[in-house]
Order: sequence, then structure tokens, then C-alpha cells
Amino acid sequence: MASNPLTPTPLLRLALLGDAAASGAMGLLLAAGAGILADPLGLPFALLLGAGLALIPYAGLVALLGRSARPSRNAVRAVIGVNLLWVAESLLLLALPFVAPTALGVAFVLAQAMAVAGFAALQLAALRRAAALPA
Repeated sequence: MASNPLTPTPLLRLALLGDAAASGAMGLLLAAGAGILADPLGLPFALLLGAGLALIPYAGLVALLGRSARPSRNAVRAVIGVNLLWVAESLLLLALPFVAPTALGVAFVLAQAMAVAGFAALQLAALRRAAALPA
């Protein structure tokens, strides 16, 4: 299957590089601050640390994609899919009885889920615009 390279638009670059920057910053915050954040958020240390450590390489991959001269349409779709999965898992985390986040923890999870959903929506719109351009 061909990768269907895209001609990147400024919006696509912004959507990907903004996501990479936000994911990298959140990854560093969670990885370095898991011990400090766990109690005030009411979220397990291991969850925060694991999420932070997962976000750091993800941010690097999204940054590479955002800087690519001809990003793969399928790779952009994968980023959108991962972002939507992150949002779903964040909401599921709050719905299931496995954790008992504080009010601050609920606000934190909802705020980051909304930000990620925003990046996914922006990336989808940018992908549609880029896909409409001649190759």
C-alpha cells in the first residue's frame, strides 16, 4: 500500500508541530513531576509516570512528521487516531472505578483531553485541506 504523501499546508504543520510541542511538554511534566502531582490529582504515580514516558517519544515522532517535506497521509491519520484514542481513554479513566481523582485531577484529565481533541480536530481539518491539493 502506498503511503500517499501529502503536500503539507501551513495548517497541517501547525497542527502537527503544536501537538508535538504540547505532547512533549506534558510528557516532561508528567515524567518529572509524577511524584509531586500524584497526591493533588488523586492519580496513581505509575499512571502519570507511564503516560509521561509514553508521550516523550510520541512527541518526537509527531515533530518529525510535522517537519517532513512530504508527510504520509496514513501517518497523519495514525496521529489523529492515537489522539482520539487518548481522549477516549482519558474519559474512560474518569468513568471507571479504578482511580479516584480529586476535583483537581478530574479537571486536569478533562482539560488535557479537550486539548488533545482540539489537536485531533485541527489535524483532521488540515489533512482534508492538504488532501485536496494536487500531489
